[in-house]
Amino acid sequence: MDPRRASAGCSQELGRLLQAVLTSRGQANAVFDILAVLQSEDPEEIQEGVRTCSRLFGALLERGELFVGSLPCEDAVLAGSQGATHKYKVWMRHRYHSCCNRLEELLAHPSFQVKELALKTLMKFVQLEGKKPLEKPQWEKHYLFPRTLLRAVVGGLLTPEDDHSLLISQFCEYLEYDDIRYHTMQVATGIVARATSQKPEVSLTFWNNAFTLLSAVHLPLREGDPPNFYVKHAQMSDKWKAVHLKEHRKAFQEMWLGFLKHKLPLSLYKKVLVAMHDAILPHLAQPTLMIDFLTSACDMGGAISLLALNGLFILIHEHNLEYPDFYQKLYGLLDPSIFHVKYRARFFHLADLFLSSSHLPAYLVAAFAKRLARLALTAPPEALLMVLPFICNLLRRHPACRVLVHRPQGPELDADPYNPVEKDPARSHALDSCLWELQTLQQHYHPEVSRAASVINQVLSVPEVSIAPLLDLTAYEIFEQDRKKKAPESVPLEFIPAKGLLGRQDDLCTQFFTLS
Repeated sequence: MDPRRASAGCSQELGRLLQAVLTSRGQANAVFDILAVLQSEDPEEIQEGVRTCSRLFGALLERGELFVGSLPCEDAVLAGSQGATHKYKVWMRHRYHSCCNRLEELLAHPSFQVKELALKTLMKFVQLEGKKPLEKPQWEKHYLFPRTLLRAVVGGLLTPEDDHSLLISQFCEYLEYDDIRYHTMQVATGIVARATSQKPEVSLTFWNNAFTLLSAVHLPLREGDPPNFYVKHAQMSDKWKAVHLKEHRKAFQEMWLGFLKHKLPLSLYKKVLVAMHDAILPHLAQPTLMIDFLTSACDMGGAISLLALNGLFILIHEHNLEYPDFYQKLYGLLDPSIFHVKYRARFFHLADLFLSSSHLPAYLVAAFAKRLARLALTAPPEALLMVLPFICNLLRRHPACRVLVHRPQGPELDADPYNPVEKDPARSHALDSCLWELQTLQQHYHPEVSRAASVINQVLSVPEVSIAPLLDLTAYEIFEQDRKKKAPESVPLEFIPAKGLLGRQDDLCTQFFTLS
């Protein structure tokens, strides 16, 4: 049988059943046939069933034909003496509950079309339940939001089995609404807490789903326009927490602190730290609460420490946090691998920012310049073209460090006093040394590197050289630049012109070989 014809037949049958349930309470049992379609193995039939349930329970919610209040046991109500209308509403409320449970299960369906439609239908029910609450208000103008249904939606997205990153990206459109965003943050905080308390080890898939959802939450920087609610209300109350940005910041802070207090996979540490300075810290109610996470990340070493520096610097610079070991940590990250890591450009951009203050002591800046110069001896050309201007910029900013390249009437040094293994820049004796490494690099095989190292032979210009275009320079780009250079028309290859096929008269070739 043609699948399209079968789908059309299913759609017509569901339409007939829907009409029967909505027009006559005597035909209410037809709802079982509609719900049975949600158990089908055919994705097309499931989608038709979801659309029918959306229209059916959407209409019942609009009409107010579902029981309102704490849902009683179905069998007890049907056996009781209440009126037929009361029994019908309780019975239909249980069918609505069954429908929502099945839609939550369909969020894990193999077909993305089924998952997407189930998500949209559940969010439609969230909106309708918000307008026509299924619980009784405790007082006048009590703010009621269908948190239970939203918790089921978010719980379906944060599963430990399936990667829901694509489905979460669809859910992001609802996070533009203030009420959905506020309650999602609260619900997600609870789900993460429960998941980690129930199992000692949580799957990587769960952590990835949780991070994808949490990182999709974006708050405005300041109070602005009137609140944009998904569930429309005739009149807003200033007493509702979801109206105020201050409450959103508190929920945002609890959500991230609850997430970051757990032992995360290494890959997630990096993702969190990349987003920390611009997507997390500015929106926290108390940014200084991140100090424990950032300092522990900074102590981990490698790329994790490198990425933690930016957030740590923001807390120091903007929130008056005292962290005396900051520059010592930064100095400790300078090792040969820094030129080969994925985040090299980000690190040197941040290091340039951290060392931009003219109030830094000369011994500290000299230690950084000397350490970089020493590492430059074994660095690849693409890194040298960025590091050499970086060192020269340090000398421009801090004239007291120029003794590293020009020390009038200075003593002759038999050995370099700089101690490269000393972790404390104050004890490295860098200011007593000189940048002989730059003079060595003037003999580098690559002409551009040799030219960049020769800058110290002249008086350094006052304006700094921007290193921004050089941060992402690669070996391939250097090769392409050299390849596109036009070579001169005549290139001398020998001092004395050769005579004959075997060369000059006194060449070894002519002494031992002859042409015959």
